[in-house]
Amino acid sequence: MKPIWIVDDDASIRWVLEKALARENLATRSFSNAREALAALDTETPQVLVSDIRMPGTSGLELLQTVKGRFPGLPVIIMTAFSDLDSAVAAFQGGAFEYLAKPFDIDKAVELIRRALDESLRETAIESGPVETPEIIGQAPAMQEVFRAIGRLSQSNVTVLITGESGTGKELVARALHKHSPRAAQPFIALNTAAIPKDLLESELFGHERGAFTGAQATRRGRFEQAEGGTLFLDEIGDMPFDLQTRLLRVLSDGHFYRVGGHQPMKANVRVITATHQNLEQRVREGLFREDLYHRLNVIRLRLPSLRERREDIPILVRHFLVQSARQLGVEAKRMSDSALSFLCSLELPGNVRQLENLCNWITVMAPGQVVEIKDLPHDLTQGSGASIDSAATEPQREAPAALAVASMNGAAPATAAENPLLASLGVSGGWVDLLELQAASMLGAGQSDIMDALSRQFESALIKTALRHTHGRKHDAAIRLGIGRNTITRKIAELGIEGAKGD
Repeated sequence: MKPIWIVDDDASIRWVLEKALARENLATRSFSNAREALAALDTETPQVLVSDIRMPGTSGLELLQTVKGRFPGLPVIIMTAFSDLDSAVAAFQGGAFEYLAKPFDIDKAVELIRRALDESLRETAIESGPVETPEIIGQAPAMQEVFRAIGRLSQSNVTVLITGESGTGKELVARALHKHSPRAAQPFIALNTAAIPKDLLESELFGHERGAFTGAQATRRGRFEQAEGGTLFLDEIGDMPFDLQTRLLRVLSDGHFYRVGGHQPMKANVRVITATHQNLEQRVREGLFREDLYHRLNVIRLRLPSLRERREDIPILVRHFLVQSARQLGVEAKRMSDSALSFLCSLELPGNVRQLENLCNWITVMAPGQVVEIKDLPHDLTQGSGASIDSAATEPQREAPAALAVASMNGAAPATAAENPLLASLGVSGGWVDLLELQAASMLGAGQSDIMDALSRQFESALIKTALRHTHGRKHDAAIRLGIGRNTITRKIAELGIEGAKGD
């Protein structure tokens, strides 16, 4: 483990911290000014950096800014006097792990440094791990059983029925089965049967010939043909219309099907994997699902555990999703405090992993600080309702589209939900341009005038506010990021009545 660096022009402060950390068997290295620490960073790095905020020459905030630019994952603790709390706020905005108010209790100081050290070691472990994102994350015994089943089933061509609550990751398991199978080089095609209207589902599955029905102006290949040689994943199979179940049973039985309006039998070389959150046995008893199809699909059943059955996986999932959503938006990843993480582990989370991912996306966009506390979480969670974050995840739409628009135009995030899962998880189906079109249509329908001016002002205001948040209020930096002049941004801030900007 690397040493903890202490930067302070006060020799007594350095001495006290050195002795206290030595009692904890923690190595230290001290510097009397920021310039020396910056020079040392060229050849080595600390595990944690503790710095005073006001020192002759380079200040602690300048040191913080440089360090976070070069080593984003390095925890920096800023020491400041009680009368200097404005600087403490600036330290948080600059990415500080925490601030330590002088005069401080030495035991509390050591405790804080210990917390930063734990965070640093976790970040180091993540950074030293595989670069490739794991397909499925889980250390709980229930998930280890799933991994073993995937390993056993991947080399087989047998039909698999994946069951489990909504949001448990059934499609991820299906993709893993395909990826590790002999069919991996061929297509993986997924279709949610509940999301396709009944009248179109047959054509989606089997394709259609030209002129087969009104609007069929060309021959179209269905999902079975698209998945030839590979894997077809049919999600929410329990919602498939009864008459289509007969056609699916025939394909599974003899491997042949007909396009809609076609007379030539088509041969299907496809492995079928299905999934449902419903009780298929109950639907069979109710006459809503064919019993023979049920037995054809239920050759091997793989049940995914709910998140309530694998709570020990929540911390690693949270860290993964926070890093993932931050990368998509081009921002620094947020961190959960120990209390906030414990609180999340205690929730029911009925939406399972998908709900947790949506919550992490919400946190990335909406949480005010880098370290997320319980009070920063959505109100419907903290008020004890345990309600689904799927509804709370729509809350960022009041502000998120602006942030997403900036990220999209900076090249940090794609502009559509199809390209960017973060947009989709926030409830934005088509992207910020679609939202703009919807807003314009609503205003036109209401008979409003001067729509171009009104929307242009809102758009400019959203862009500038988001850029100022990203640069911690620095106008010059915001202007550079937006690609406009400093005079232009100053004039726009005045015209639009934007607050919170400061000079550079």
